[in-house]
Amino acid sequence: MHKILIVDDEDAARYGIRRALESSTIRIFEAASASAARRIIQEHQPQLMLADINMPDEDGISLVKSLADLPLRPLAIMITAYATAKVAVDAMKAGAYDYLTKPFEIDELRLVVKRALEKMELEQENRDLRKQIVSDGQFGRLLGKSARMQHLFATADQVAAADVTVLIHGESGTGKELLAREMHDRSPRKKAAFVAVNCAALPDTLIESELFGHEKGAFTGASEQRKGKFELAHGGTLFLDEIGDMNPLTQAKVLRAIEERRIERLGGAASIACDVRLISATHKDLSAEVEAGRFRQDLFYRLKVVTLEIPALRQHREDLPLLIRSFVSMFAARHKKEEIALSSEALERLAEHAWPGNVRELRNVIEGCVVLNRSGAIQVADLPVEVRSPARTLALNIQDAAGADSSLLALPYKEAKRKFEVEYIAARLQENNGNVSRTAAQIGLHRQSLQQKLRELGIER
Repeated sequence: MHKILIVDDEDAARYGIRRALESSTIRIFEAASASAARRIIQEHQPQLMLADINMPDEDGISLVKSLADLPLRPLAIMITAYATAKVAVDAMKAGAYDYLTKPFEIDELRLVVKRALEKMELEQENRDLRKQIVSDGQFGRLLGKSARMQHLFATADQVAAADVTVLIHGESGTGKELLAREMHDRSPRKKAAFVAVNCAALPDTLIESELFGHEKGAFTGASEQRKGKFELAHGGTLFLDEIGDMNPLTQAKVLRAIEERRIERLGGAASIACDVRLISATHKDLSAEVEAGRFRQDLFYRLKVVTLEIPALRQHREDLPLLIRSFVSMFAARHKKEEIALSSEALERLAEHAWPGNVRELRNVIEGCVVLNRSGAIQVADLPVEVRSPARTLALNIQDAAGADSSLLALPYKEAKRKFEVEYIAARLQENNGNVSRTAAQIGLHRQSLQQKLRELGIER
């Protein structure tokens, strides 16, 4: 049975609408004020609300706006006696589905309500379908049938509909941005932009300009006005990846933007309204960063309204066969290969690997195997050396790092560790032609962490 709420301060208006819509499949609720409407919504959760815009205590548009954060808010049809373009625009901006102008014909009312109910039924079918897909082990481009991944998918699907700030925590390569994108696509903001910023990839001198934009002449090289990511994401979702690497000054400005929903471009004096949903991500323990004084406590609490934890691949190894076979099929189709099989021995070796680079590392390994495969089946010999023989590879790396003049075992621990790190990282950089990003992904470090390690060890790219 459909549940419809009529909100109007005039008894006669409510009576007329109720008589026009009453049927055996519709249950009608009535409210004479916005506050009464909220109580009914909380208790009975109607799917559709017809609200008069002009009410003495609180107008209908304000009521609709106040319901924006509810995960199961009713679809709103606004009723107005003033048919102007501004009223229509304001109603749509507030989140209303449609509006009616008084006086309206009964047939017109019934048609608008019929279309609204059909829209709700379609959306419910889509929600049921998404839940079925999740139970089959898929959440957008993320895969997993394990209990940990199923719990993550179900929670993310529930949170996606609520316009709240989300903090995603997970190691590099686990799919934090993919999760954020899928949540945006399932949110009421899905028709607006999804804008992603990697805070760790931007130097401190540029991150404020990237986030807030700048005016012409704001600094040397600012030859024209430029909008920042907050402005570009207006009405949509802003994803701040690796927010734990953001400097304290920028943290303060981001906090202010969240609280005031306004920003100022660098070099500008105008305050610009900015309506964004913020999803942030980090591989760091932000509570530890707060205790160490490297991250603002007030910003931390604003970011973690809801926290989602993406497990490392080693924590849900039961999903490896699903992921591996999915990647093999995907890359075989992408690279126009015939169907490629995977030997049980190769699958066993893949399952034994530690996967420090998580799903990203697995994806890259499988793509390389598919691209280079000629036999139609991936064997153990086709796997990268670090995957097919991890223990032997580690021993060889240690032996190589020791050098001809000394043994690692003969050195003090700190010196032996440093010597091994220098040789190991230098060798990996050479394999990747000095590319820091590829090397970081290969060895399971974040790009900025690897850059810091290069500086500490004095390694030249």
